[in-house]
Amino acid sequence: MVQWEKPHWAGKKSGPNPTDRAKSGVKRSVLTEAHGVPVGLAVEGANRHDMKMVRDTIESIIVERPKPTAKKKQNMCLDKGYDYEEVRDILKEFGFSAHIRSRSEEAKEIKQEAGKRARRWVVERTHSWLNRFRRILIRWDKKPETYLAFLHFACALIALRAAGLFG
Repeated sequence: MVQWEKPHWAGKKSGPNPTDRAKSGVKRSVLTEAHGVPVGLAVEGANRHDMKMVRDTIESIIVERPKPTAKKKQNMCLDKGYDYEEVRDILKEFGFSAHIRSRSEEAKEIKQEAGKRARRWVVERTHSWLNRFRRILIRWDKKPETYLAFLHFACALIALRAAGLFG
């Protein structure tokens, strides 16, 4: 077995990507509101499992959330990669109602019910918007703070564009 050694230029919060020949990489976890505007963001090495980033992503929300009530629940839509009891406990701790589904379940429901909208595409679209910023598409920054700062800047631009304040 070959032991992976971090290259000299790879900074903290980067790790071997399990899907890309163990190249050093970064994983972004983005939390969006219903229209795709990012409200929370966490960064870890590519070898980190998504479900381990849930707490950091929720804690990164900088906007004060309204308290969830019985009438106004706050929902969190996640894919099957988050289907763990630990994730459900974290979501309950923060007052979210968990909606964890696989793509096939959602596709089946959309075909059966006319007018039903998919929820998963919102985050995927936000990742696509983030990938349009060349500065963050490939991480060249050694320090995770620098990379995270540029991600926050990109998220701010996305929010301004969604509000119609920036072209």
